[in-house]
Amino acid sequence: MAEVVSPITRQVTKENRGNRISSVDIRLEDVEDCLIYDRHGLSIPFKKLYQDRKSVIIFVRNFLCYSCKEYVDDLTKVPREALEDADIRLIVIGQSAHHHIEPFCSLTGYHYEIYVDPERCIYQKLGMKREEKFTDSANPSPHVKSGVFMGQMKSIWRAMTSPAFDFQGDLHQQGGAIIAGPGSQVHFSHFDMNRLDHMPIAWLLQLAGVQQTLNFSDKPKIIHV
Repeated sequence: MAEVVSPITRQVTKENRGNRISSVDIRLEDVEDCLIYDRHGLSIPFKKLYQDRKSVIIFVRNFLCYSCKEYVDDLTKVPREALEDADIRLIVIGQSAHHHIEPFCSLTGYHYEIYVDPERCIYQKLGMKREEKFTDSANPSPHVKSGVFMGQMKSIWRAMTSPAFDFQGDLHQQGGAIIAGPGSQVHFSHFDMNRLDHMPIAWLLQLAGVQQTLNFSDKPKIIHV
């Protein structure tokens, strides 16, 4: 059983995950009225996502980004009962036009809530990075399986073969993750420094209160007898 961790509000990078230094505060009041859109193009204010319940909200770079695609691949493995037991919502937000949502969900198998912020209103007002920064001490994302060259080739091929040839969002925009609600309370925030700087899903959900131990490794399990 995963250890229950008290809510925190901080930016965590690869350099400070070990000592958990607080470095970023965000105000949801600044973005609560920003409009987001579902797969049908219907809009709702951002605050609707966290007003009544605690929500884990993950912002991806763009829907063509290979590392985002592989990260969301792993989000599909989160058991629904784990979220229900913790009474939390799991939400992905992209920054493309809404008509890209359905193909992305079909590609990844993602079946939880998903919206888009095509004007990048939330990304910008929260201060998410728009350029990549790499550091020597960065650890590889446990959710990205493709190397950079092959991953970029996959992204380019998907762009070329999509019905509407575009990059499905600003290529320079970085993502992040927040745990918020109920109300405007922010328990945790992380802004990605680069395409591989995702918060490990198991830790993110643990911080939100999920007590079920989740394993996203593709390696076969060894049973000792």
